[in-house]
Order: sequence, then C-alpha cells, then structure tokens
Amino acid sequence: MSRRRVVITGLGTVNPIGMNVADTWKKAQAGASGIARIARFDPSDFRAQIGGEVTEFDVEQYMPLKDARRLDRNAQFFHAATGQALQDAGLSYEEDDPEALRVGVACGSGIGGIITFQDEVGVLNDRGPRRVSPLAITKIISNMAGGVASIEFNLFGPNICTVTACAASANAIGDAAEIIRRDDADVMVAGGTEAGIVELSVASFASARALSTRNDDPEGASRPFDAERDGFVMGEGSAVLILEERRHAIDRGAKIYGEVLGYGMSADGYHITMPRPGGAGAARAMQHALRNAELETTDVQYINAHGTSTPANDAIETAAIKAALGDHAYNIPVSSTKSMTGHLLGGAGALEALLCVLAIRDGVIPPTINYQTPDPECDLDYVPNEARDVPIKYAMSNSFGFGGHNVALVFGPA
Repeated sequence: MSRRRVVITGLGTVNPIGMNVADTWKKAQAGASGIARIARFDPSDFRAQIGGEVTEFDVEQYMPLKDARRLDRNAQFFHAATGQALQDAGLSYEEDDPEALRVGVACGSGIGGIITFQDEVGVLNDRGPRRVSPLAITKIISNMAGGVASIEFNLFGPNICTVTACAASANAIGDAAEIIRRDDADVMVAGGTEAGIVELSVASFASARALSTRNDDPEGASRPFDAERDGFVMGEGSAVLILEERRHAIDRGAKIYGEVLGYGMSADGYHITMPRPGGAGAARAMQHALRNAELETTDVQYINAHGTSTPANDAIETAAIKAALGDHAYNIPVSSTKSMTGHLLGGAGALEALLCVLAIRDGVIPPTINYQTPDPECDLDYVPNEARDVPIKYAMSNSFGFGGHNVALVFGPA
C-alpha cells in the first residue's frame, strides 16, 4: 500500500508583519520589519525593551468580545489564524457533519497563556484567592487554543497539543501530517501560537541574556547570522496550515499550495538552553527529514533557518547545515525571516513553514534583513537584505527549542 500523501490547501496567520497571508507575504518579500518598542507595558526598566507585537489585531473581527474574554491572547490568535485558513481552504463543518469526524487539530505553543498566568498571580497576591478567576486555568493551559478551535469550528478528529518550546508548531505540523498518513484523519488544522510579550517572560529571557538589547534600533535589532547579533527579539502571533490527504483534496477540487514531504526530529541531549556545539543533533533532524521525504541532500534548494539572532544558535545552526548537507550547503540560500517578525517562540515554526510554502509557490526567497557584517563562523548564503527570485522545488524549515528539541520539515510543490 502506498503512503498517503499530505498536501497544504489553506493558510492563515496573524503576526507582527501582517494580519493575513497576503499582507504577510508582501511584507516578507519587501524585507519589512515588525519590530518596535514594546507597547503592551512600559518597558523602561527592562534590559530588552523591544518586540514584535501584533498591534493591529482586532479580536472582534473573529469572535464576539464576550467569547474572546474567556480566552488568553494566544488562543485568540490561533482562532483567527484557523478561521482564515479554513476559509482559504474552502472548508466549513456543521456539528452533525460526518466529514467533521475526520478533521483534527494539532497546535503547538511554547508557554501557553502566560499573560493570564501573570495577571492572575497578581490578583492572588493583591486581592486574595477568592478573587482569582474561575477561568484562570482554562486560559493558561497550552492545549486550550487547539481545544477551542475544535469547539468553535466543529472539528472532531484527533486533537493534540505539542509543547516543545520553539519547536512546538513545527512538531505540530509534522505530527499532523503523520496522523493523516496513518489514516486517522483526512484533514488537520496544523500550526501554532504564542502571546508571550509580557513582563515576566521578557524579564526572564533578558536576565538569561537571550534577548537583543539594541533598544535604540528596534527595526535593526534582529540580525541573524550577522557578526554583531546580540540576541533574539520576542515576537507573537499565530500561523496555521490546513493539511489534507492529497486524493481528498483533489476530489473536492481544492487549490493546493504544496506538499509536506518530510519530517525529522532529534534531541541534543546536551543543555537546557544551549544547542549542542557542532550541531550534531540539528543535523540529524535535517537528515531524518530528507530520508522521510525520500530526497537527497542535493535536492534541497532553500532553507528557512531557525536563525534566532543569538550568537550561539546561528553559528551552531550553520555548522549543522554543513554537517547535514555537506558541500551542497554552500549552494543553498538560507534565510531567517525572524529578522522581520522576531521570534514567535512556539508559533515560529508554523509561520516559517507557511513562508516556505509560499516561497516554493512563487519562486521567491524572503531575505535575512539587517545583515551587514559577515561572521567567519556563519559562512553560508543568507540572502542578505533583499528577496531573491529563484525557482524552488524543495525547501526545508528548521526549528529548534530549549531542552534540545530539533525539528526539520521538508516541503515540495503542488
């Protein structure tokens, strides 16, 4: 029996550079930055004062305000991206629709409802236990974004939540594809979400020296692979891909963006935050993804890098790409769209997968902006500052998370 094939039939996103797919793709090709001084709270006392906020998001475009108040911002984002993606795919389901039994959800999130967590701890400390919201737990837990999507859109198939830090939504996409391949679903809403720009998380990441403190130059702060990079910039938002069994999509006349070909995972087994020097774990994930896709290293024509703009990550990812792909690594354009969006943490992999799919469709590689000073340890082609028109057949997207979680996804054309 041949392996069931998984295609992409819908896309949706809200993120720092766009409130929908069309605007996001236009801004990504133009090299636009979504980074600015944090507006959600006064960051004056913080080491890092900048972030990629979703400033134009109006939740009432997607749900009544009374319903939105029952959700943390991260779940609101995922609801919006899911609605966009289902509409793009031409899919909707009623509660009694038998097709809905074969439609599931896979959502990744790194830190869940941390805005609610911080707020309710403040209520507990200031006003006492009786004033803590009865909705606190359901707003905090990471699985609720996917749970609410299932409830609101009548999706009754497999429903999972991956919580593998910054690899979470890449894991969600890969796991969703495997669910379809093993015939447990015909359609999966797959992606991730994060809304972590809040005092607690910004203070903690900054104390760990992980964030950029280029506060006087927000738009230039995220500079992956540049010798003067000084840390990542936190972003927020959500991205969703509708994955569908290929024959199911063809039979209903769906438009097809591309195909999920490969999924690879590994663990560094090294350190809670630092990637393993030399990138052996990340290289294994890339090699596993290529094997899963039944492709050779020389087939890869573009990599959307994890590329966080931290000194260690970018150098080690460069080493990992060379370890995985050998001399061919020097022939491959490698760009980091985090230079524009910031780092969406658990939502990053899904947004970058979405951009990979569009890069294949249109033959355009989005740039790594703010690249000015070459780093001898980062010696690949990082598509500096301007998008590049290049026909692409196969592309890879890398996502690596605290704890040593490594994920690589491989995509192909429609």
